[in-house]
Amino acid sequence: MALFDKLLGKNKKKELKAKCPITKENIEHGFGYMLTTAQIVSSRKFWDMVMTEPETLSYTVSHFKNQQSGTQMRSLIFEKHSSVDKAWMISDSCINLFDVDKAEARADARRWWESEGLYTPSEAGKAEEKMDSSIFKALKEYAVLEAGRSRVAAAL
Repeated sequence: MALFDKLLGKNKKKELKAKCPITKENIEHGFGYMLTTAQIVSSRKFWDMVMTEPETLSYTVSHFKNQQSGTQMRSLIFEKHSSVDKAWMISDSCINLFDVDKAEARADARRWWESEGLYTPSEAGKAEEKMDSSIFKALKEYAVLEAGRSRVAAAL
């Protein structure tokens, strides 16, 4: 019976896969970087990129034209990203957005792969719960009120 199950694909272990939530590219087994949400939201480069992506650019332009709806949407975008509870598997193409210890982030990713996706860094969790409140507030102010200003200055 075990032979038939094997031939029919039953009892087949699901292959562990990872996809960068920023670039949407697949990350090959054994590669990537694992970052916590606090590390992600601490990056001004990340926020400048997020707030000027094609999907969010209109909100950023509206915000800098003093339209409340744009500011509200940017606040929701910040909340969406900062409230991610699990660690992020980041691709090689965007790790330079973050000022982190790359060797440690790579080691955490390897631990994740080796544990079949069960490993979680101790500091994983929602940024607001893991960060000093004054630092979190300053990051939120930057992300919501300032991120992307230099990139959209010509459109204003």
